Amino acid sequence: MASADLRDELDCSICLSLYTDPVSLRCGHNFCRLCIVSALDAQEAAGVYSCPDCREESPQRPALEKNRKLANIVERFLSSQPDMESRIFCTYCIKSPVPAVRTCLHCEASFCEEHLPRHSKSPEHTLVGPTVTLEERKCSTHHEALKYYCPVDGACICVSCWVAGDHKGHDVQLLTVACEKEKEKIKTVLEELKFEREEAGRRVQNLKDHETEQRETSAALTEKVSGLFTDLREKLDGLEKRIQDEITRQQDQVSLSVSDLVRQVELHKDELTKKITQFEGLCNISDPLTFLQEDCGDISGKSCDVIGEVGDAQCLDESIVSLLLHSGLLYVASSLIALKIKRQFSEMEKSDVLLDKDTAHNKIIISKNLRSASYTATSQNRPDGPKRFTSRQVFSSRSFSSGRHYWEVDVSQAERWVIGVAGESLEREVDGNKSIIGRNNKSWALTVNAGFKARHNNVEQHVVSESPVQTVGIYLDYEAGRLSFYQLRDPIRHLHTFTASFTEPLYAAFLLFPDSSIRIMK
Repeated sequence: MASADLRDELDCSICLSLYTDPVSLRCGHNFCRLCIVSALDAQEAAGVYSCPDCREESPQRPALEKNRKLANIVERFLSSQPDMESRIFCTYCIKSPVPAVRTCLHCEASFCEEHLPRHSKSPEHTLVGPTVTLEERKCSTHHEALKYYCPVDGACICVSCWVAGDHKGHDVQLLTVACEKEKEKIKTVLEELKFEREEAGRRVQNLKDHETEQRETSAALTEKVSGLFTDLREKLDGLEKRIQDEITRQQDQVSLSVSDLVRQVELHKDELTKKITQFEGLCNISDPLTFLQEDCGDISGKSCDVIGEVGDAQCLDESIVSLLLHSGLLYVASSLIALKIKRQFSEMEKSDVLLDKDTAHNKIIISKNLRSASYTATSQNRPDGPKRFTSRQVFSSRSFSSGRHYWEVDVSQAERWVIGVAGESLEREVDGNKSIIGRNNKSWALTVNAGFKARHNNVEQHVVSESPVQTVGIYLDYEAGRLSFYQLRDPIRHLHTFTASFTEPLYAAFLLFPDSSIRIMK
């Protein structure tokens, strides 16, 4: 009741609804801003303004002051009863709305806790939770309360439907019983869903843990690579310093030697100057007797000392610098393995991949060292066999069924090429493209033919390269299910990686085009 009394105090006397943006007049009465503005506008023609509640008049339009306290009270009242509009109220509480606790389908009325005990206890008076959608709880055919559930037809029915209607003879259940059974089914499904959600949560956590682990691995690997190149730079810097010191030593030696020559030449120049002065003085004597009595010394005109010429001692020896550079670079190169071990990098040796003549198409020529293959128009007349391809392909003699493997292929002599790996069970004597590597689910290939593509199971992905690919590196990690292709030199870059679950031995595979050849590098 207190809530209802408060509601009355919060109603505007003009619109009879809760205050909206309440304002006050000088007399103290409150109204909604829009309501009082409209009322004052209507009074403007008469030239006299008055309060709609107390009729206090004013010759001038009264000022409106916002009542902030009243606005806060209205706001708190509304927030304390957010569901007033949607709640079901007792039909018999007339003075103020009181929430209902039950609704009778027969009476089509709702009752609060005070009025519910007075309601009829007859069986036909079916009580349900508070609701206003009474028609939905009645049979559309017999207009009776829906009390049963027919599992046969999956429908809620009334007594008449069961006794004489469409559901006559069906094994029906009370709504409460059917509801509990359905809830049990839902609970079972709910448990399964919760378990699946937990599994999904664990998978999410595993993925996050994996991401964190890989991020830490990446940081550690970055540190290792940085350390390796720091070591390498230190060795190169040391080599550079030694060579620069040698150049400086030679330059200092040349400078000293040249300085000695300069001093010698300058002394010789001074002597020549003295002789020239002496001879000029003699030439200026006019008296023959005096001239002939002078000691002229050596008048041959030749220098008394031999002037040194520039020789090997005054030149830098580039051969020594080249020798130091060559031997130093060889030492740095030979120390790379030690530097890799120091930085805990595993050894990556090339796998010994050779071609298998027994698999080669009859128009493919195989070199004696079994590392090169080229296509020819002339048949090689090899005997047929179960391993030989009818397509222009050849396999390696070695297969890979575990571990990590790496090999390099020179494709510079082929405008078009296809290289990759294929499973042992790949068909060899099938017509058409079914046996071509990359066009089935047993092979993975990188191809340059009308575009640069990676292909598996005849699904293509375009590959981008900023420069023509001359040499390809292939890296296979069997257990991890990764096959990666790299462009080597000008520049070194990753081209494509396949991920798969390998289930059989894999062979290096090659497809040859006319006027082309490939070479497996040592």
